Amino acid sequence: MDGDNFTLCPVSEAYKRITFPLAYGLVFVFGLTLNGTVLWFVCGRTKTWSCSVIFLANLSVADLLYVLPLPLLAASYAMGDTWPFGNAACKAAHFLFSLNLGGSVTFLACISVHRFLCARHPAAATRCRARRAATLTCAAVWLLVAVETAPTAIFAHSGFINNTTVCFDMTGPAGFSRYLPYGLFVTAVGFLLPLLVMVTCYCLTARTLCQAGGGVGGGAGQSAKAMRSILALCLLGTLCFLPYHAMRVAYLLVRVHQPANCRLLSLVMLCYKIWRPVVSLNCCVNPALYWSCSSRQRRRLLARLRSRRVRPAARAARPQGIMGKENGPTELPGHHRGALSQNAPGEKPERGSEGKPEPDGHAR
Repeated sequence: MDGDNFTLCPVSEAYKRITFPLAYGLVFVFGLTLNGTVLWFVCGRTKTWSCSVIFLANLSVADLLYVLPLPLLAASYAMGDTWPFGNAACKAAHFLFSLNLGGSVTFLACISVHRFLCARHPAAATRCRARRAATLTCAAVWLLVAVETAPTAIFAHSGFINNTTVCFDMTGPAGFSRYLPYGLFVTAVGFLLPLLVMVTCYCLTARTLCQAGGGVGGGAGQSAKAMRSILALCLLGTLCFLPYHAMRVAYLLVRVHQPANCRLLSLVMLCYKIWRPVVSLNCCVNPALYWSCSSRQRRRLLARLRSRRVRPAARAARPQGIMGKENGPTELPGHHRGALSQNAPGEKPERGSEGKPEPDGHAR
């Protein structure tokens, strides 16, 4: 939420009143649902946490922390940039936004390093010591990103523009000269450095797979397929991050060095603010990494969805075999017997005269 653009160059931002609440509302719904599902599977359905699962679980936590204050931002934009929620909520909303940006890119870099280690040293990458190292790495990432983004809670604050209370996402009109060095530092350390790590690790991983004959063996082919899917998702995330950081730096430079150039300032301000909701889409993209990395969890999710479709039909068909009197018990089809056996693990399947289960779909 920015009201500081009215200092020298009045700019019409009526487009934000509709598009931004809609965009943030969609990100909130999908981000909360997808990341909540990932954490539910990780915490409730995963017995052994691999290194990838540890990194992805922390990535989902960072996304959830970001989507929680989105309803406040959406409501503020819908009210014409008015911020009635207080100074503390303004600082918290933009601190969590910066924390998510730094955490997402850094955890993606950690995943790329882990994929490279799996390609080069697969046995060592799956040991218990590797999982312990992944846990310590995540703790260090949270600490470093929190320290890196802590000044955001100082610079961001609520203020008054034209007798209207607004929330400055970076800083107030008089603080851009002090904010510029910090903004450039965050871009270099919080984005460019992790991006360089990601690109380097994926290039090295691709070279390792090629040297191992990745296109020949079945297992290597599966690894290459997983590598391509993860790389595609990370590329999509980078496409969200890169334009935002580029426009953010351009806006800061123009704001400090060319504040009277209204035409240029209006252009970079428009590009920067349009990419703010776009970069939020990474909260919806990141959960796809979990399903691409864990084929076991994909199978569990699909099996659970199929069982929900089968159970109503099985319950409707079950009394038929119990209440049939004229022709004796009526046997259920094979796939219904399987669904019933899943609902009642203690029941044994019916057996034929030789003690073997009858083929599915055949009556006695």
